[in-house]
Amino acid sequence: MVSTACYVARQYGVGSAMPMFKALKACPEAVVIKPNFAKYVFESERILGALGRLTPLIQPLSLDEAWVDLSGTERLNGGPPAFQLIRFQKQIEEETGLTVSIGLAPNRFLAKMASEMDKPRGFSVVGAANAQALLAPRPVTALPGVGPVFGKALRSDGFATIGDLAKADLRDLVKRYGESGLRLHDLAHARDARAVNPERDRKGMSAETTFNEDLSSQEALEAELWPLCEKLASKARRDGVASRVLVLKLRRTDFKIITRRVTLADPIQTARALFAAGRDLLKPELGPPYRLIGIGMADIQDADDAPAGLFQTPETRALKTERAIDALREKFGKDAVVAGRALKP
Repeated sequence: MVSTACYVARQYGVGSAMPMFKALKACPEAVVIKPNFAKYVFESERILGALGRLTPLIQPLSLDEAWVDLSGTERLNGGPPAFQLIRFQKQIEEETGLTVSIGLAPNRFLAKMASEMDKPRGFSVVGAANAQALLAPRPVTALPGVGPVFGKALRSDGFATIGDLAKADLRDLVKRYGESGLRLHDLAHARDARAVNPERDRKGMSAETTFNEDLSSQEALEAELWPLCEKLASKARRDGVASRVLVLKLRRTDFKIITRRVTLADPIQTARALFAAGRDLLKPELGPPYRLIGIGMADIQDADDAPAGLFQTPETRALKTERAIDALREKFGKDAVVAGRALKP
């Protein structure tokens, strides 16, 4: 599976999550580099450490992305944010050999969009005065949370561009799309009130359990997997995050750890979807007895940034159901609602 592709390979149609045989067929001269996750983590921490010398307000989005808030740092760092970031960009390339792309803007949404406007080794600035004019001609799918499915629905309703959404009446958008309509209205007007949150760990989250006796049957292992998926999904919803990268962990009786991961087309946030993906990862590993099973979400992101298409049916129904269960358990205790096998995917 392709983790990521350089810009040259992308011109041949190679992209992330593509099977390797398809990638090599599309680009036979591609050089395949074996992943080195430990190296990626090391370099990511070096860069975050350098950012930490500019401001403590850092919120990592993934290993290679982060939001930072440079408000009020001019005197501390000897210059305005633009000057600080240009200096930082040069420093990182000199010290690590890695290039970075930077987006400078009044809020998180605009900063993310600005960072994608000029890659690689880019620096884009989007100011409050010109933000709406910049957004207006862009397709609605350029907005965070608008994937192919939701984008198609918006276009069929007459909203092809962000400018079309900006012209729409707020009440009409809310009537059509509920809470998503309010967020669409704000984003179309270049508004994003989310603050940079340095307390949130963006690397991942997981849940696991150790058995009292060895388990090897599919039924027994899935019975242990389901409550872990419920626990993890509930935490993800509570924290307002979702993930495309899921990891299954197994420990054999000889203490050997087995991990399997999958990258999905869209981020997920429900136990139903977690269990379906975890079960698919588990099936090829059935046979030997296990003493531990775990499920994890890696490279987590804000649920607001996830494509809204992922929350269309049947995922919409699952999300609404699980949110209702969250509320009941919060009020009456975790045993207020217990899902049976019939409720599992």
